[in-house]
Amino acid sequence: MPSIESLSNQFLIAMPQLADPNFARTLTLICEHTEDGAMGIVVNRTLDLNLGELLEHMQISGASEQLREHPVYYGGPVEPERGFVLHRPIGAWKTTMALTPSLGLTTSRDILANMASEDAPQDTLVLLGYAGWGPGQLEEELAGNAWLTLPAEESILFETEASQRWQAAAQRLGVDINFLSGDIGHA
Repeated sequence: MPSIESLSNQFLIAMPQLADPNFARTLTLICEHTEDGAMGIVVNRTLDLNLGELLEHMQISGASEQLREHPVYYGGPVEPERGFVLHRPIGAWKTTMALTPSLGLTTSRDILANMASEDAPQDTLVLLGYAGWGPGQLEEELAGNAWLTLPAEESILFETEASQRWQAAAQRLGVDINFLSGDIGHA
């Protein structure tokens, strides 16, 4: 099998014609991409759930009212009960995948228990679920014009409103996502 170019630490920008309700108008951060498939998290779709409700369900106390009001994000359709914290800086948590030298994805409970402390990461997104692709599936979707790709930018993740991230990522490519056509090879 020929080697693939990894899309790890890239954004997938859903093309406007992508009709799958799990991914329509989404911005997805690819966390890992190998010949065995890909794993990512949707970073622009909030759930009808705030961090306080999630912490209460997990029996974690001590979070400030401001922190409790933070939204929880839909990370993707796979294992929607599984939690992730995307954060910077990386820190020292039990199960963290370093995505870049400053950006980590943690699945262990210890980060949530410490989010109200001074040791907590400065910037966080708490997500439930993830997106997954089998071997060659993401490459097929890219060839089918379902996604645009862009190197991930932490400013879009942490300094841009969730509702604006999809369009902001496309603007970094110099395009207005609303005017893109889904047709391939047609003038």
